[in-house]
Amino acid sequence: MVAYDTAVDSVDAQSTATVAAVPVQQTVPRRAWQTKYIRRLVLTDAFVVIAAVAAAQWLRFGDAGALVQSETLSNVSYGLISAALVALWLGMLSVFHTRSPRVVGSGPEEYRRIATATMRLFGIIAIAALLSRLELARLYLAIALPAGLLGLLLSRWVWRRIIAHKRAHGNLQTSVLVVGGRRSVRNLAESFARGTADGYSVVGVCVPGHSSRADETITVGGRSIPVLGSELDVVEALQKCGADTVAVTATEHLGHHGIRQMVWDLEDHEVELVVAPGMMDVSGPRLEMRPVAGLPLIHVEKPRYHGAKRFGKTSFDFIFALLALVLISPVLLATAVAVKSTSKGPVFYRSERMGLDGRPFQMLKFRSMVHGADRQVGSLMKNNEGAGLLFKLREDPRVTRVGRILRKFSIDELPQFINVLRREMSVVGPRPPLRAEVEAYDGEVHRRLLVKPGVTGLWQVSGRSDLSWEDSVRLDLSYVENWSMVGDMLIIAKTVKAVVAGEGAY
Repeated sequence: MVAYDTAVDSVDAQSTATVAAVPVQQTVPRRAWQTKYIRRLVLTDAFVVIAAVAAAQWLRFGDAGALVQSETLSNVSYGLISAALVALWLGMLSVFHTRSPRVVGSGPEEYRRIATATMRLFGIIAIAALLSRLELARLYLAIALPAGLLGLLLSRWVWRRIIAHKRAHGNLQTSVLVVGGRRSVRNLAESFARGTADGYSVVGVCVPGHSSRADETITVGGRSIPVLGSELDVVEALQKCGADTVAVTATEHLGHHGIRQMVWDLEDHEVELVVAPGMMDVSGPRLEMRPVAGLPLIHVEKPRYHGAKRFGKTSFDFIFALLALVLISPVLLATAVAVKSTSKGPVFYRSERMGLDGRPFQMLKFRSMVHGADRQVGSLMKNNEGAGLLFKLREDPRVTRVGRILRKFSIDELPQFINVLRREMSVVGPRPPLRAEVEAYDGEVHRRLLVKPGVTGLWQVSGRSDLSWEDSVRLDLSYVENWSMVGDMLIIAKTVKAVVAGEGAY
């Protein structure tokens, strides 16, 4: 059986000196760097909006003196309209909390709020213009809206890249004290460690039944995290580790009264309290908070694999694959010539893979190895570097010179768009599994077969060949549980970046 859940890690006894030596990665208090960051966002947003509106006015009218045509208002210049538009736009960005500390740097949610604020603003303008009989120039709005929205999204993307870079070097961190059972604490710490771009760093833990006098640590990712007491020692633990966020997981040890008491105890401290529900890889669209009988219950919607969503995905796959094949046809032709002229054998390599509901199909790739490479697997198996059931070699002697280039930039995968047109694959989906892999599946891993395998997917943008078997399974299951068209578009965008950089491919 494939190990998917992380086993409980033993708690290693350490000396007091070792516990004291565990570093807190955060060098600047979260509130301090967040305040500076939000100020910079305000300035950037203002610059982008002013530039977009000014450009729209200049391109349409050439100056600020042009007057608006109106049956109810007279002598209203576009200069005044532009000033009002800038003020309203910036106001809407604030009303929709696009610079809230809870969403800045979070990606999709931040972009969604910006897009929603902008579209609502122009909807209000359209209604106001209709009611007041203002004849606003369509070209003026047609330039300002897309230019401003694109500029705002691009500027936030740049700021996200800056934050991710700093967090990768241990800066701009949110230090976390985790409270819960040993298994849950360790799993949550591992999740935070994987999401380095989110900037959550566990600096201490409290586990039920632990004595504050015992010096112990939990090791996660090669880093020792001190155990600072039990669930009753949270306030004292905060003073020791300096965390600015308390994350509670496996709440059965605390109970309703215990969590309520903790909330009261933390009111006098400048820290945030978050509760991890213990569900892995379930995204926001499937979660809804509903108060029932005074309890904040999280309702989890079932994933939808049929109906309108599947029809929309199939339609998108067909159109995208058709356009892709047309646009990359010169690359396909040049690659076919290079493969055929540099080594003996067919241009395409056909590999049996398992598709939707476990149905086999022939996946197409440009041949990147010598002809008959499959017959050499047995002699090379002792050097296998692949994870789980996968056979991989970083320096595979069967790969041709042209094949190395094709693999580095994933050009050998491009014929799979033909599989998409045949409805055997999707543009985005889980990694196409081999028959041997599927036969070894056990339990939950079979859920990978609920959707079509993809030309790209979370596995493609998260390390590709460098992923462990467990991480590959986890990412595939996460995609199956949460797939959406918006998510697919984000994965496609990230795939382009990963392929251009040649990350994790061999």
